[in-house]
Amino acid sequence: MKAAKIVQPNELSIIDIPVPEPAATEILIKVMASGICGTDIHIYRGEYMGGYPVIPGHEFSGTVEATGSMVTRFKPGDRVAVEPNIACDNCHSCLNNRHNFCLNWSAVGVTRPGGMAQFVVAPEKSVFDIGDLPFEYGAFMEPLSCVLHGVERLEPGLASNVLLFGAGPIGILLLQMLRLKGAAGISVVDKNPTRAEFARSMGADAATTSADNLARDAYDLVVDATGVIPVMSRCIDFVRHGGKVLFFGVPPSGEKMSLEAFPIFRKGLTILSSFTSLRNSTQALDLLKHKRISLDGLVSHKLPLEGLRHGIELLEGGLENVKKVMIMPNGA
Repeated sequence: MKAAKIVQPNELSIIDIPVPEPAATEILIKVMASGICGTDIHIYRGEYMGGYPVIPGHEFSGTVEATGSMVTRFKPGDRVAVEPNIACDNCHSCLNNRHNFCLNWSAVGVTRPGGMAQFVVAPEKSVFDIGDLPFEYGAFMEPLSCVLHGVERLEPGLASNVLLFGAGPIGILLLQMLRLKGAAGISVVDKNPTRAEFARSMGADAATTSADNLARDAYDLVVDATGVIPVMSRCIDFVRHGGKVLFFGVPPSGEKMSLEAFPIFRKGLTILSSFTSLRNSTQALDLLKHKRISLDGLVSHKLPLEGLRHGIELLEGGLENVKKVMIMPNGA
């Protein structure tokens, strides 16, 4: 089979390797759609956890090709998506219901071979039935589950007034989830005017390309979905006294953020972050299957496996009205 391997930071190769054999509790999946995530880019650029070499890809769906001898929930031909984070279920964190902080954590596409390949294996416990969802929609299970966990941590109050930085795919998912949780007004900032306008079409009450003219100290909740350090640093300027800030976007590892301490104290702020998801995959699929979350217009590009590097460059450059780039390892 063909797979994309990040050999070391900034070095990507398309290679031919044997199709993996599933262990007794594993499932072999034929990958039909694999989304490029900001985390994949960070891994490619050497800015995030994960050893090298690695086959990336943790947002993917496909069909069951074969199952191990102890698999009971799936059979060949089933349409599935994968929760990439694999917990041991036996460490101190897992035993206290903090599986996303598993001390023996591993992840498909980060520490294990991922979905930027024609086939991949995953533990049965990490595999979920997507039903009739299109494969590119099924691949959104993982990012949506992360969004759900972030919103659960934020605990938005009814009729909250929200400021959201970032109108990429994650920002649009956050926009919709915050609306479902009862936000009264949601304003979105994205430097890309096309993305800002798309956010408005997806339900934002206001969308702008700059925060310079926004009211300070005005929003109940401020959410960063960019992971851009200068943007994150401005969030405390716009949240009201007693409000909450959620840092959701993935920043580059090793970079420092400068925040003035006194306003955090004086305004009595709650500052939160969110790491991956916590048993949210079933919730994510239920929302997608019942059309409570719309993915219309979010997939802007579908590329073959050989187009992975080009897809990364599109996302980094913000070119061609790019939103979510899907890699189709086995063809469209």
